[in-house]
This record gives sequence, structure tokens and C-alpha cells, in this order.
Amino acid sequence: MRHSQFAALFGAVSAIALLSSGSVIAQTATDIRIGAEVRGQLEEGDTRTRGNDAYRYDDYRVQLRAGQRLQAEMRSSDFDAYLEVYAEGRTSGDSLASDDDGAGSGTNARLRFTPESDGVYIVRARPFSGLETGAYTLALSERVVPRQPRPGRISIGDHANGRLTSSDAEDEDGKTFDAYAFRAGAGDRVAVLLESDDFDPLVRIGRMINGAFVQSAQNDDGAGKGLNSYLVFTAPQAGEYVIQTTSVSGDSEGDYRLTLEQGPPAPEARGIAVGEEVSGRLNEDSPKSDSGAPADLYRFTGRAGQRVAISLKADDFDSYLELFDANHNSLATDDDSGGELNARLTFVLPEDGDYLIEARGFSDATGSYDLKLEEVAPPPPPTALSFGQTVQGDLKEGGATDDQGRLFDGYAFTGAEGQRVQAVMRSGDFDALLQIGKAGEEFEELASDDDGLRQGTDARLTFTLPEDGDYILRALPYSSSGKGLYSLEFSDRGPEPGPGSLLVGSTARGSLSEADAMTDEGVSFDAYTFKAKADEKLRFTLISPAFDAVVEVGEDKDGDFRSLAEDDDSLSDTHARLDWTAPRDGTYVVRARSFAAASTGDYVLMVERQP
Repeated sequence: MRHSQFAALFGAVSAIALLSSGSVIAQTATDIRIGAEVRGQLEEGDTRTRGNDAYRYDDYRVQLRAGQRLQAEMRSSDFDAYLEVYAEGRTSGDSLASDDDGAGSGTNARLRFTPESDGVYIVRARPFSGLETGAYTLALSERVVPRQPRPGRISIGDHANGRLTSSDAEDEDGKTFDAYAFRAGAGDRVAVLLESDDFDPLVRIGRMINGAFVQSAQNDDGAGKGLNSYLVFTAPQAGEYVIQTTSVSGDSEGDYRLTLEQGPPAPEARGIAVGEEVSGRLNEDSPKSDSGAPADLYRFTGRAGQRVAISLKADDFDSYLELFDANHNSLATDDDSGGELNARLTFVLPEDGDYLIEARGFSDATGSYDLKLEEVAPPPPPTALSFGQTVQGDLKEGGATDDQGRLFDGYAFTGAEGQRVQAVMRSGDFDALLQIGKAGEEFEELASDDDGLRQGTDARLTFTLPEDGDYILRALPYSSSGKGLYSLEFSDRGPEPGPGSLLVGSTARGSLSEADAMTDEGVSFDAYTFKAKADEKLRFTLISPAFDAVVEVGEDKDGDFRSLAEDDDSLSDTHARLDWTAPRDGTYVVRARSFAAASTGDYVLMVERQP
């Protein structure tokens, strides 16, 4: 990072004046508390996201406790309301929860969310279709802890007539439900049919554990039953089970009929040996899985600690694999790890005994398939790797494979907390992929990169180590069919550069380079600290002829950056301007960065009080 401060930059100011017409002013989150109701307005000048699916939004900041049951309700007669919840500082990825029409009255939204941990969360109020504007109301409330009703009794071969009402018990998602208990032995198969002319039924089955319902299976639209629910269930152990009857929408009312029957016989398991490959065909006459889809079942004998790989390949359908123990307890599933529409599942057997493999399509699919069961050796010890070293490798048949069947070479190194390491992998034979994880019996990925060099199919992974210790770097192809020669460069980038400082009313000129600090997504940035008073209104302007500029303001808490606001294109297509109000007295951080990874070059950053 190189930067300097000076009092004025006349050329930059002139450029900003010319570009400022029609800009969008960024906004910060508004504090809100449980029990409050606000009246808001989405307007042309509000914050909007970027891209083809851009939308305007207002953010509200709320403090929640772990387990606190939040309900947010948004109503508007001007647009189709949509609500989302994010953890503060993490609003650029997938939301933790969302809702479109949960209020059950046209286009209003009602979102229910229970956080797993204490913290600050962002409730985002927006239109469903993006750039619509208009007035809305947003109300936050806390839902009471759901009561678990005493379940009624139902026996196999019996039925029960019931009615869902608004006064019934609610589950964790706010769905009203009735409950029925029955007993089953280990391996017993039952069929549950839930029918209603008043609502779209949803049936769930599970057990009560420490006073809480733990779901084992559910079904919405059973095969051949229209909107009615039909679920075949195999009891994994003897005991009492609970059926919950509810609706897909969760708040529907009406009559229903619940029938509990002896389930159809399980598919007869064919024998398959470790090391064997078999061919099969699914058709309409094939045995049915518990989900009602055509399926074939295979049985094999394994030993404790044995690592097996199961591959299912088909040209006619999307393959799906499930592994069970002898009592039909599900152990693992896979859909697409075998590449394209094929499935591959790698698993370490927990004990000596028999196991079951279910081979089927992802949906009610039919067609020919090939199933292979093999024993795979545990990964070989990794090769020692030193900083500054460049190695040449060759991934070829017979080498170590990961759980998705991809060849890989493993490299071991030792690092310190806060140390930044960088690996660059190049190959003319395959699309390169890099992974880094902690050393241990099982590899657990901490970070990965596919195309970080932005030069075709080569990879560059930059990672700041979270603690002192031993780590593993894996070099592998992106797909399971990849193999061939590669080169790997490994370097120590040292500790992450600390921020500079910037006074309000001053301007900094800098340059982003590959030696700068990087986000987890590989985006380079320069950081500056500044002081602000509570309610002080500041404007941050970032322009660059070299990259698509993004300006971001946040707080640094013990080395952990927490974003408060950011802007990408409010000044123009590639320049940023953020109007921001300080929430409290303190020291803050402004980041000058690019929108995309591997983008570098000169920039100008100005910090001033809003006019």
C-alpha cells in the first residue's frame, strides 16, 4: 500500500462535480428495537444493490439474544413486500432467513427468525421485484416460546380426523400443527397419509428428545397423491414416534384426515462386495424408496475404520446415493459429487457389520446406471513445503483422491497466527484448485480458490492463518476427471498491513497492489483509520481510472473488521460515493478497494463533511 495526503486535488474534485449528477446516496442501518413499528419509504435515492437483479432497500439494526424468537412484519400497498435477515457486517451473501408472502394477505411479508447466538442483526426491508418504490410499515415483535402439546394416540391401521386452527401449537417456524404418537419397532416401516380439501398438507415424523421435537422425515406431495402428503418411514430404532400434521403455508386452517398404515415392504437388498461394480436399471416397476421414488437397495459387509467410496453414474437421470446402517439409520447422502449429474460418496465405516446402499435418481427418475463400491486408502502423508519454494507435480491415476474422487497432492507447512500465506498453482492440463486446512486426521477446508489469478484456469489462494500450528495445502483439479502436470509456488506474505490514518477534510492518493491486504474473496484493499463524533455526517468519495471502486466504512474490533456501510457505483459506473452518519463517538476504518479480485491500480480517496 502506498498513499499520501494533501489538501486539495483540483482535477479529482472537478471530475467528481461532473459525475455527481443523478447519483444514489448510500444509507446506513437504522436502530430498531423489539416491539417497535416504523413507517418507511423506499425512494429513488435509496440504497440499491448492483447487477441485473438490483433492488432498493432499507436496513434496520436490531440486537437479539440466542434463541429469541423474532417476528418481522412488513406491509405495503405500493409494492410486493420482501424481508430478509442478515448478521451485521455480512449483508453481501445469502440471508439467514427471508420471506415474501408470509403474512398470508396478498403481498405482505412476515418473517420469523430465531438466532443461534447473541448479536446484532440486520432486518432488510425491500420490494420483491427490485426497484419499486413506495410507503411501507415494519413491525418487530417477539413470539412466545412454542408449547409442545400432549400428542394424541394413533395405531398402525387406524386413522384420525382433525382440524387445524389458529389456536393450535406452533413450531419453531411459527407453523401451527397437531401431534399424534405411535410406537414402532426397529426396522418397522409405516406409511403416513395426510389428506385435506382445505389446505396443502405437510406431514412430519420424528421423536421427542429432551422435550423438543427432532424431525426424522417429512413429505409435502407424496407420489400419486396430488397435494396430499404420503410418507413411508422406516423406524431406525424401537420406541415412540410423533407425527405432526401441518400445512405448507403454516397458517392455514381446515379439516384433515390422518391415516397410519403398515408400510410397503422395503426393497430387497442385493449383495455387493467391496471392489465390485454392478449395472442396474430403474423403471416404474422398481421397488420404491421411503420417498416414493424408484430405487435399488444393495447390502455389503464392512469393518470398523474401513474407508469406502461409492460411485453412481447414469446418463438418463440425476444420480442420488444414500448410505444406511443395517437398521436403516441414514449415515450419508450425495447428489453431484461425482461430477456433472453423477454421485459419489466417501465414508469411513464406524463399526463391523452390514451396510445398505440406496441407488436412485434425485427425483422420480428411471434409466440405466452403474454402481461401484471400492475401498480407498487414507490420504498419504503430505509432503513438507517451505516458504519461497516452487514445486512441480503430476496428478495421475492411482494417486490419492478426496471425497469427491478428485486426485490431489498434499503439502504440509507450519505457520503463525496472523501470518499471510499465498499459493499459486498453474496447469496447462486441468482447471487448478487450491485448498488449505488444519492438519489432522480428517482434512477440513478453511479456504479455497479456483480462478484467483483471473488468467483462465490457474488458481491463487491468499490466506491469513487463524492460529499457530500445522496446516495442509492441497493441489487438485476442479473436476474429478482432471489430471496432469502442474507447478505450485508458495510464499510468505508476512503479516497483514496495518491501516494508515486519515483526517476528515483531507484526501489520500494510493495504489492497490497484490502486496496489499486482501478480503476473504481475494480483493485487495487499503485501510485508513479516522475519528468521528456521534451523528457526524461524512462523505467518502473514491475514484479510480484502473478498477471498479468500492468504498467501505466499518469498525475494527480486536483485528476483526465489522462493516457498517459501503458503496460501489453511487458516483458513476466505476466510482463510489458514500454518505454516512457516525452512530457514536469513536475511531472507524474506511477501506478503499476494488469490486473484483485481482484488480489493482491508482486511486484517490476523499473524506469530507457532508455539504
